[in-house]
Amino acid sequence: MDFEQARFNMVEQQIRTWDVLDPAVLELLSTVPREAFVPEDRRALAFADLELPIGHGEVMLAPKLQARILQEVMIAPTDRILEIGTGTGYLTALLARRGATVTSVEIHEDLAAGARARLSALGIDNVKVETGDGSCGWDTSHAYDVIVLCGSLPVLPDSFQKQLRPGGRLFAIVGERPVMSARLIVREGDSTFAAVTLFETVVDPLRNAPQPSRFVF
Repeated sequence: MDFEQARFNMVEQQIRTWDVLDPAVLELLSTVPREAFVPEDRRALAFADLELPIGHGEVMLAPKLQARILQEVMIAPTDRILEIGTGTGYLTALLARRGATVTSVEIHEDLAAGARARLSALGIDNVKVETGDGSCGWDTSHAYDVIVLCGSLPVLPDSFQKQLRPGGRLFAIVGERPVMSARLIVREGDSTFAAVTLFETVVDPLRNAPQPSRFVF
């Protein structure tokens, strides 16, 4: 398989056509080897416009969604980033190439170990992959410039917004099938936030995602 041609086709036919036009993002997608983060038996599908199973019922998000996330959170070189749902580590690598540091949390130890190995093989050393449940936040003693949630949440806990620094950005997909919306939330002040709905999509929920209250009659 010609990975370089497949990567070029992915960028031109999937990424650009989904309103991802930031030159820095497109350059990054053209250089970070997505195929290195795909399970070996599915490597021929590394650049396909679909989610790929990675074990434990989890999936690697489609390329265009990962690209859109990267563009929307507008990472600066000094940014401290929190990612919930490491998976294979591909989006982690993209975030790390743009920001200062990344803390990435993965609930499955074998996926976390695999991601660490792939990131290390590429010389990406500004990432700390933690094993644990980040569905309601992570290490609340720290604040972040960017938080990315790689699975959906039926309801968004306030804990994530509270972990943003002033000016910080949170990307989250909120809702339940069949209606979910991708949102960008920006912390404008100590207790003020601005939220924008970016697009509609459907993504599997984070493990142990908090559930909305249900009325029982």
